[in-house]
Amino acid sequence: MSPAGSTAILSALPEEQAGLLAQLEGARRHTVASRDFWLGRLQGRPVVLALSRIGKVSASLTASVLIGHLGVSRIIFTGVAGGLAPGVRVGDVVVAQDFIQHDLDASPLFPRYEVPLYGRARFACEPALTSLLSMAAMQALGPDSTAAMGLPADAKVHSGLIASGDCFVSSAEASRALQSALRSAGHEALAVEMEGAAVAQVCADYDVPFAAMRTISDRADDTAHIDFPRFVNEVASRYALAIIKQLMQSLPAS
Repeated sequence: MSPAGSTAILSALPEEQAGLLAQLEGARRHTVASRDFWLGRLQGRPVVLALSRIGKVSASLTASVLIGHLGVSRIIFTGVAGGLAPGVRVGDVVVAQDFIQHDLDASPLFPRYEVPLYGRARFACEPALTSLLSMAAMQALGPDSTAAMGLPADAKVHSGLIASGDCFVSSAEASRALQSALRSAGHEALAVEMEGAAVAQVCADYDVPFAAMRTISDRADDTAHIDFPRFVNEVASRYALAIIKQLMQSLPAS
């Protein structure tokens, strides 16, 4: 099976994608640029599973290989993030509308956060694919579904801006400073992570649809390190599996 036209599913950590890989039908490995790409089918649809690895540079390289070398038709990112906005709680899911790089500052040559030579700071996710992902998340996290997974039934699905940067925000002071700086420039971010903005920019350059969801693992504060591996294994990976399986049923044919 050729990967061309497939849906690519990216995660930063292997634990975030373990459930998906376990259910991949006809799995076969393809290695490019020291990265393993797993080709197969989920819910009867051709997919490529891959790890972005951690950080913007690694994520952009993985996305470029998926598009330029493997020819995938769309990219979906699943993983975890720290909650920033009030009301975005641990266990909730944020579906990205757009992304911003919170650690990008080429001022005074360009306004803070603006990507040089692009004339903008934010890169939008593809609306139709994002809408399908939002609906899949709401369906997968309904009370009946979460009860079947043995997870709390009060998880909420949020939609909005996610900030990316090459640092793990892990103190209340850093979180407040980040929120304040972004807000002063007119950007209200719901969550913070380390890869999405890079993938969004690559997909914009290639004109490839992109959508992303993040399960909130912490509040990007002084408790951000507490039991992170357990959360990823027991909650985030199960959310990702349930949501992606739901999404696969609604995707248009490539």
